[in-house]
Amino acid sequence: MAIAHVTIHTARFEESVAFYRDIVGLTEEQRLPGGRRIVFLTAAPEETAIELIEEEAAPPVGDGISVGFNVADVAAKRRFCLEKGIDATEIFSPGPNVAFFFVKDPNGVTIQFI
Repeated sequence: MAIAHVTIHTARFEESVAFYRDIVGLTEEQRLPGGRRIVFLTAAPEETAIELIEEEAAPPVGDGISVGFNVADVAAKRRFCLEKGIDATEIFSPGPNVAFFFVKDPNGVTIQFI
């Protein structure tokens, strides 16, 4: 069993799509037709997707939840985020083979780059 997608309800739909596409590096996989805008973004087919659902009165984001993304170079990704105007934490390295940092998406969701 694998996780199919993580859903984020957002009042900032296009800004959120741009964040996950341009900052995280996901590709738009599918937009569903209908009244509300819904889009799935993923790193590759058959991988876990981020589902964004447009909702004017989006519920508040829960504290203590983060979505982690593996990257080839943590320091380079942090520099990239800072160059794009995204606030990023310092890089944490709790062990010799692990390093990561955090940013917030347009909805306040904590994003971890590992």
